[in-house]
Amino acid sequence: MSTETSIGVPAQGGEPQTRQQSSLSTAGARNLASTTKSAPQMQEISSRWLLRMLPWVQVSGGTYRVNRRLSFAAGRGRVAFERTGSRVQVFPPSLCELPLLRGIEDGALLAALAGGFVQREFRAGEQLAAEGGPVDELLLIAHGKVERHGTGPYGEPTVLGSHADGDHLGDEALLGSGTVWPAGLRAATAGTLFALPRAVFERLADGAPELRERARALAESAGRPQNKHGEAAIELSAGHVGEHDLPTTFVDYELAPREYELSIAQTVLRVHTRVADLYNQPMDQTEQQLRLTVEALRERQEHELVNNPEFGLLANADHGQRIQTHSGPPTPDDMDDLLSRRRGTKFYLAHPRAIAAFGRECNRRGVYPGSLEVQGSRVPAWRGVPIFSCNKIPITGGDTSSILAMRTGDDNQGVIGLHQTGIPDEYEPGLSVRFAGIDEKAVISYLVTAYYSAAILVPDAVGVLENVALSGPRD
Repeated sequence: MSTETSIGVPAQGGEPQTRQQSSLSTAGARNLASTTKSAPQMQEISSRWLLRMLPWVQVSGGTYRVNRRLSFAAGRGRVAFERTGSRVQVFPPSLCELPLLRGIEDGALLAALAGGFVQREFRAGEQLAAEGGPVDELLLIAHGKVERHGTGPYGEPTVLGSHADGDHLGDEALLGSGTVWPAGLRAATAGTLFALPRAVFERLADGAPELRERARALAESAGRPQNKHGEAAIELSAGHVGEHDLPTTFVDYELAPREYELSIAQTVLRVHTRVADLYNQPMDQTEQQLRLTVEALRERQEHELVNNPEFGLLANADHGQRIQTHSGPPTPDDMDDLLSRRRGTKFYLAHPRAIAAFGRECNRRGVYPGSLEVQGSRVPAWRGVPIFSCNKIPITGGDTSSILAMRTGDDNQGVIGLHQTGIPDEYEPGLSVRFAGIDEKAVISYLVTAYYSAAILVPDAVGVLENVALSGPRD
C-alpha cells in the first residue's frame, strides 16, 4: 500500500482521480517557520494631549500650596437637586455652594433652608425679573436656560450672559434689602427654578445666630476696598504733582491657602514565572505586560485630571469662568467668548465629537478654522489657539459635553501638573514599578504606581463652555 499523499480530483466521467502533492503544504511549513507578529495592541490608548501639554512641577514634599492675595469675594459653586421621578427637590448639602452658606455644617439648618424654596415652572420667553427691580428672592435654576438682558448705550437690547442647571441668582437678597437687579432675567428655554423669598430666609435666620453673623461679615467685606476680582486693594497714587502725601499699603495674603496633595493610581501586575522564563522570544512577556499596564494607568491619570472632584479641571473651574453656549452647538461666537475671558490662552481641550460639532458650525457659516503643527501632529486651531482632543471629557445625556480653555505654567499663573520624580524604582517620571515578591503559586507581582495632581493657580486660568450640543440641525 502506497504511503504517498494524494488529492482527489474529479475525472471527466465524474470518478475522482488521485494526484501526488509536489511540494510542502503551508500548514506543514508553519511548523518550522517563525511567524512575523505585532506587539500586543490596545484600543484604549488615546493621544493624551492634556498630559503632553501640561507643564509639570516637581512636588518634593508630596503637597503643593497655592498662595494667593486675600480675596473678599466668597467662592461660588453649583447647587444640586434630587430627582425622584417627576419630583425635584433642592439637595440641602449643596446649598454650601452659596457664598453666604459656605462652610455651614448644620444639616438641620440646611434642610430647613432647602424646604423654604418654592418650585416654579417657566416657559421660553418668560420674564423672570425686570432690570432695576428689587432683589427680594434667591433663584436656583434646576433645569433650563436663563439669559441676562440689558440695554446697550444706544438703547438696543443686549444679552449679557446666560445661566443653566445649578446656577443661582439674586443671593444679594440674603444680605439685606435695597439691592436691585442689574439686568433683566428672561427664560431662553422652558425649565424649572426654585425661589427662596427674603422673608422666609429672615425667619430662619432669626433662630440661627451663626447665619446672622455670616451675613453681617459678608456684607462688611463687600464694602472693603477691592479690585474687580475681589482681591484686597493695593493703595496707589498716580498723576500727582508736588509734595503729595503718598498712600501706605501692603499686600495681604489668604490665611488658609489651598493645598493639593499628590493623588495616586495603582495596580498589581501579576506574571507567572513559567511565562516569564520560557516564553520571552521574540518579545519579553513581562515587558509587554508592563507596557500595556502603564498605558492604562496613564489613561486613568488623564481621566482624573479632568474629572476628579478634588482637583479635576471640570469640577474646580471657577463659577465665574463657566459660560453657556448661545444656541447649543459650539459656534465661533462661543469659542471667542471663551477665549476672551483670559489672557494668554494656550489651548482648548474638547471631546472629539465636540470638535466635529464645531467644525460643522464653521462649515455652516462658511468659516474656515486654521490648523497648527504641534509635536509632529496637525491639529485644528481657532484664533491661533490649538484645539486638542480629549475623550476623557464626559458626554452627558448622550448629546452634551464641555469645552475647556486654559492658560498654563506656574510663571504665567496658569494650570500646572503636579508630580514627584526620583521616587524609588522609577520607571517613568512620577511612575514606579516595584517588585512585590513571588507567591506560593510561582506568580511574580509588581506594584505599579503613579503619583500626580493638578493645580489652578488663579481662577481665570481655566474657562469652561458648558452644555455644548454635539448634534445640531442639518442643512
